[in-house]
Amino acid sequence: MTDRSRKSTRYEVKFVSTRMRLHELAHWIRVHPAGFRSPYPPRKVNNVYFDGHQLQAYHENLVGNSARSKVRLRWYGDGFRPESAVIEVKRKRNMLGWKLRYATGAVDLEADSWLRIRRRLRADLSAEARAWLDASPQPVLINRYDREYFVSWDQRVRVTLDAHQSVFDQRFAGRPNLTFPANLPNTIVVEFKFAPEDRAEGMWAIQGIPIRASRNSKYVIGVQSLLPS
Repeated sequence: MTDRSRKSTRYEVKFVSTRMRLHELAHWIRVHPAGFRSPYPPRKVNNVYFDGHQLQAYHENLVGNSARSKVRLRWYGDGFRPESAVIEVKRKRNMLGWKLRYATGAVDLEADSWLRIRRRLRADLSAEARAWLDASPQPVLINRYDREYFVSWDQRVRVTLDAHQSVFDQRFAGRPNLTFPANLPNTIVVEFKFAPEDRAEGMWAIQGIPIRASRNSKYVIGVQSLLPS
């Protein structure tokens, strides 16, 4: 693990429920004694998940390997033509997670083919980032969801609330499929994030949430929605 990775290492504890409880859980967060506030407005999160041709990252996550990685392209907003985006390598070791982030330039998912998009990304990226992208060459899915952000009064604990997720299959498409979504469970995800040194504060903040903790990966759930039952 690099020094850069250590600085961003954190616990990530997820809770999953039905979308019917969205307002109940948002209210629970807002009246929590940790004094959660919204540091900035909600926004739409967009991701292209890349994997190997045999979906290695999916299978590693599914079986719960203690050390695993996922590669994705992330941007924010309603459109599919972001002026800038980020390649994120989301890494996990046991209960701790961290991200490696590499900025890219403009991406046009409406006009370009996947081949052209990958070429543009590689041209923008460092050798280290290109190695990650080359190790996961297959665009598997695009997912999008609405995210609300909260941070405790002492800024030690952050919470995200994700809802209205949609997934688009990219496995057999020469160009991005932005039109035909897959069927997904109607769920919301609440995630608590805190540094190892703030574990006591983070575990205290979690107490009393009216749903149970659950292993949850939007990528795994997205892939499962694409595979034959």
